[in-house]
Amino acid sequence: MTFTVAALYRFAPFDDPAALRQPLIDLCAEHGVKGMVLLAREGVNGTIAGSAEGIAAVIDHIRALPGCAELDVKYSTAAAMPFQRMKVRIKKEIVTLKVSGLDPARDAAPYVNPADWNALVDDPDTVLIDTRNGFEVGYGSFDGAVDPATKSFGEFPDWWRANADKFAGKRVAMFCTGGIRCEKSTAFLRSEGVEDVVHLKGGILAYLEQVPAEESRWHGSCFVFDERVSVGHGLVEMGEKE
Repeated sequence: MTFTVAALYRFAPFDDPAALRQPLIDLCAEHGVKGMVLLAREGVNGTIAGSAEGIAAVIDHIRALPGCAELDVKYSTAAAMPFQRMKVRIKKEIVTLKVSGLDPARDAAPYVNPADWNALVDDPDTVLIDTRNGFEVGYGSFDGAVDPATKSFGEFPDWWRANADKFAGKRVAMFCTGGIRCEKSTAFLRSEGVEDVVHLKGGILAYLEQVPAEESRWHGSCFVFDERVSVGHGLVEMGEKE
C-alpha cells in the first residue's frame, strides 16, 4: 500500500480552537489517518498520512472550518506509514515566532510561484534568506541562500534585527519547507519596515514538485518532519543525508 501524505496549513481566525480538537481526532481515527496537527487562534498547521480516501475526508473537514476554504495542501506519497499515531495539539501559535501583533493572513508578503523562482535566485540584486533552522539547511538549500544558522524559528527576529543593514537596497526573497514560516516571517519583515520582500509560494516542497531537476537551483534534499526524513525532486523519499 502507498500512503498519501498531506502537509497543510492556513492562517485563519479560530475563536475556540480547543472545540475543534476532538471532532478532528475522531475523524482521523475513523479513517486510520495519523500524523500531527496544531490548532491555535491563528489557524491550523500539520502533516498527516493515510489512504487517499481518508486524507480526502480529513482535508474536506478542515476546509469547512472558518476561513479554511483555501487551505494550503501539498501532497506526496510514502511507501510506509510515516507516523506512529495521530496527535492534535492546541498551541499559542501554529508556528512559533514569539512576535506579538502579527497577522500573516493580512500582512504576509506577495508570493512568487515556483516557476518564477529561478529568476530571483539568479538576480544579484535579490538576497535569498532560508528561514529554516541550521539542522534543516544542512540537508540542502538554494544556490547562494543566506543561512541564519538559527536553532529555532523563534530566533529569527533577533537574527534579522542584528543583520538587517546588510540587506539594505536588496529585494528579499524568503523560503521555507512548505510556506508557513514564510507567511509569518515576511509579515514580520513588513512590520519592521521592509517593503521589497516576497516568498516562495508553497515553499521548497512545491518547488521540488513543480520544477524539473535539470532546471533546478536547489542542491541536496529537503528535510521533512516525518519518518521519510527528507525528499528530493518529485518529492521522492531520500532518507538521511549521506
